[in-house]
Amino acid sequence: MRTALGSLCVFVLAACATTAQVNSCPDSQLLVGTWKVDLRATPGDPAYFQELVVTAVQGGRFSGTFYGAPIEQGRINTDWGAVRIAFVTSDQSGPYNHSATLADGRLEGLTNSTGRDFLSYWSAAKR
Repeated sequence: MRTALGSLCVFVLAACATTAQVNSCPDSQLLVGTWKVDLRATPGDPAYFQELVVTAVQGGRFSGTFYGAPIEQGRINTDWGAVRIAFVTSDQSGPYNHSATLADGRLEGLTNSTGRDFLSYWSAAKR
């Protein structure tokens, strides 16, 4: 009994120390809503806005639309102290693989188009 209790205490202390090093309990529900996404090709280009609409977050998944296309395979990861997402959309050219990190109320993301052969950076603010 004593050994098991001692092991449990060490485990709990280690878990608390690890939790203290990363932001505790990032809130993925903050994703829900409409985001104004800046998709300009380069920093010097004029802003080009589209919408990311997150309609629901359930556990490690989310749903909605991006650039008017339904989000497929919307996934959320909060294991590393931040809300990180990945999802897929598609059009006639093929799939677009997207990922982003929520930081300071903004999303910063990447889109990889396999059909149109490009990788682009984007950022978004909630409306």
